[in-house]
Amino acid sequence: MSRSRRSAAPEPTVRGRGRDRHGRGIRSSATGPFLPPLRTRIDLFDTTIASTIEYLRGVWPEELGKSVFEVASGPPSVIPGVGVERWMVTPETNRVVFYRLPIQRLSRLHENDEIHQRMMIETCVFRGVAELLGKDPWDLAPDRFRHF
Repeated sequence: MSRSRRSAAPEPTVRGRGRDRHGRGIRSSATGPFLPPLRTRIDLFDTTIASTIEYLRGVWPEELGKSVFEVASGPPSVIPGVGVERWMVTPETNRVVFYRLPIQRLSRLHENDEIHQRMMIETCVFRGVAELLGKDPWDLAPDRFRHF
């Protein structure tokens, strides 16, 4: 004889929208309602890439007007003798792909703070765009770095 006294299958419970399976409700954000949302490394990377490309498109509108810029997590393979690429330029299609993980993790910064990380990302963007245009990175925006 079975110890269970149920004779029929239990009926499914109807859960409200936005509720978890224990009925406690959805979780709130980690920062709370009165604090700004958390900024992640990916957000910093994407924002820095976008603002630098926007600046360069303002300086070189004709040359970069039809260029395509993309962000990928990493290159598909390692180049023997060279190592891991930070970006890939395809001049035939006017396309530059920046690889986030090699830029963020393989760059040796003497100080690992947000300013130096932004500078490293901007440097990679300038070098990738300079390779696309066939120019020196310092020639892309000579007035921007005049104070150095």
